[in-house]
Amino acid sequence: MISRRRFLQVTGAAIGASTLAACGDGGASNGGAKASSELKLPTYKPFEGLHPDLPGAESGLEPGFLKFPADAVASVKTPPLKNAVTALTETFATPPPPMGSNPMWQALNQALGAELKLTIGTDPGYPEKFATLLASDSLPDLMWLPPNQGIPNIGPMLEAKFQDLTKYLSGDAVLEYPNLAALKPASWRTAVVNGKIWGAPIPSTPFGQVMMGNPKTWAKVGGLQCSTADEFFAKCKELTSGTNYALEPAIVNMLHMFGEWFGAPNTWRVNKDRSLTHLYETDNYKAAVEYAAKLWAAKVFYPDLNLADATPKTVNGQIAAQVVVGPRATADFRNLDPTLFVDTMIPFGHDGKAKPTYDMGYGTVGFTPFKKTDEGRIRELLALMDYLSAPFGTKEYLQKNYGVQGQQYQLDAQKNPVLTKAGNQQAPGLVSALQIMNSPESVIFNPAFPSDTQKIYATEQKLLKYAMRNPTAGTYSDTSSKVGPKLTAAFRDTIVDIVTGRQQMDAYDAALKRWKSGGGDKMRDEFAAVLPSSVPVS
Repeated sequence: MISRRRFLQVTGAAIGASTLAACGDGGASNGGAKASSELKLPTYKPFEGLHPDLPGAESGLEPGFLKFPADAVASVKTPPLKNAVTALTETFATPPPPMGSNPMWQALNQALGAELKLTIGTDPGYPEKFATLLASDSLPDLMWLPPNQGIPNIGPMLEAKFQDLTKYLSGDAVLEYPNLAALKPASWRTAVVNGKIWGAPIPSTPFGQVMMGNPKTWAKVGGLQCSTADEFFAKCKELTSGTNYALEPAIVNMLHMFGEWFGAPNTWRVNKDRSLTHLYETDNYKAAVEYAAKLWAAKVFYPDLNLADATPKTVNGQIAAQVVVGPRATADFRNLDPTLFVDTMIPFGHDGKAKPTYDMGYGTVGFTPFKKTDEGRIRELLALMDYLSAPFGTKEYLQKNYGVQGQQYQLDAQKNPVLTKAGNQQAPGLVSALQIMNSPESVIFNPAFPSDTQKIYATEQKLLKYAMRNPTAGTYSDTSSKVGPKLTAAFRDTIVDIVTGRQQMDAYDAALKRWKSGGGDKMRDEFAAVLPSSVPVS
């Protein structure tokens, strides 16, 4: 299966401090914002055939399943396709064997009723592949639109090249496609531009980054949890000795955690006058940078800034803590050491008194628009999207994610699906590409360790006490889409230089000035112009 950590890092959603180029609410014009606010979103009707062991909640709490439902129910009545469909998507796993030599892909096509022909991009290079196809005379039927890989002019592009799906999905019209109706309103908002619905959203975990630590390592200093920044600092120094270090070298990710302890906002702060203040402009974040520099000077960071993946070193104890995406990332460590359930840091006030924040993630990874076509074809493509959005526990979910029983998967003693050797060869790249193009709402499920589900569920409940959402999520700034990633990268370069001692703290203000004049102020104005009145003051 796709690595959730890798997926969200590459798309940018992992970095709560990033400038998110969202794909909703349609452009910087007040007219687009007004139209989007007046749009009737698809009617939300949860799928009724399944009952989680641990219920989810609108707060973002994900439902938990201790085992796969014994009798998978069908969520669609008939195969959705009569004609072949072409689609552009991306994988963050090794690309799968091609359709002609991939029995799992062939079995999926048989279940769909016709061939699903995927062009599968990889990272880096997806935006370039997207642009090349967009400029051609022959678009694929479906094209995954990522939320923040720098694709510009989203509103005009959608109007010119893609199909307005509003009349097919707005309000009760979506009920014709029950699996799409089971997607939450928050997911659908990200597929709204200029007051129109442009595609099927791809939900992902609503939880953002968390710090995780090996409990065997942290037991030496009384555990991972802390009540002040000074206490954390002291523990890090004690854990750092010889070739063992307290923290992974991903400075920006660690800084994101420190920012939460110092009360920094999730990208933007909404002021009483409805103006916006960016994370970089706050004293909270600046204090977090100074704290990170203090930790670096104490030599508690693993010294190789180019370390690709800290997970193996966290498992073996050489690194005590690292940053991952959401509490469900515990599975990444279980995969390397079945005996290890890592601890998740719960944010705390830096001085033991201040209120911390916890940055929730974006909750989706873009949406998949349709090329312009006739009504019959639109409904066929919507039926395909409905199939591929089948909720966890359904027959269609099994087909999409595991293939055919006895071929790509078997059932273990608890009747949970487990990939076979053939499945492990055929599934990962294909499932990754399908998940990125279309997905149901996320759930907590680890069949090998059902108790992990209960622990993760409890951790999510704790994190939600401090949850803060990016107030601009679901709105759109063209400046952010065009130059946001570049501005963020430049600012972060300065931050890393400050933390590692290559520049002094006074470089911060100069970098902030460049960020503001380079587009930051314009982004602020564009986001503020479309900020929904329902978004509360931070």
